[in-house]
Amino acid sequence: MTRPILYGADYSVYVRIARMALEEKGIDYELVPLDIFAADSIPAWYLEHHPFGRIPAFEHNGFRLFETNAIARYIDEAFDGPALQPADARGRARMGQMTGMLDAYGYRPMVWDVAVERLEKAEPDEALIANGLRQAETVLKVLTSLKADGPWLLGDRLTLADLHAAPVIGYFVKVAEGRDLLARFADIQDWYGRIAARHGFVKTEKAE
Repeated sequence: MTRPILYGADYSVYVRIARMALEEKGIDYELVPLDIFAADSIPAWYLEHHPFGRIPAFEHNGFRLFETNAIARYIDEAFDGPALQPADARGRARMGQMTGMLDAYGYRPMVWDVAVERLEKAEPDEALIANGLRQAETVLKVLTSLKADGPWLLGDRLTLADLHAAPVIGYFVKVAEGRDLLARFADIQDWYGRIAARHGFVKTEKAE
């Protein structure tokens, strides 16, 4: 069995989600660097792996996938190691609800509208940041309401929901506004402290 290949960049939240899943399963893999923001644009060969030119894409023994949720579930189900999905239907549904909520309502405002805008722009759009923070507050409120008792989002066992949320929030707290807002949600802040200390999170942190 050949080791899986992940295509993408270490700055990407979604590439990091897939990498964390691989790390949690203890899988040796190859990361093929691919910068979709490079000046010379996306290489033509990559569109065979991801027809929309996004990252990540994944390949394992000739089987190709794109879309992070699909990649993460395959990683969990195709390889040995600790289970990263709940065994029961309600637990899996809750996991899917959390990851879907983060994709639809959390990623753009928390990462792009707040963190990237503040970190990367010479003249940040303060209105965009303010609106992003309002949406981020709603996301954190809902995540708090959905979180089960226990150390992880779904209780006593770490799941793909944790691996999905961690890189999004990890980017958000690169800026003071993100850290200040997270501090208002003690349960999620405590959870973030735990996930940020895990080997997979530390190993996949982009070097500054």
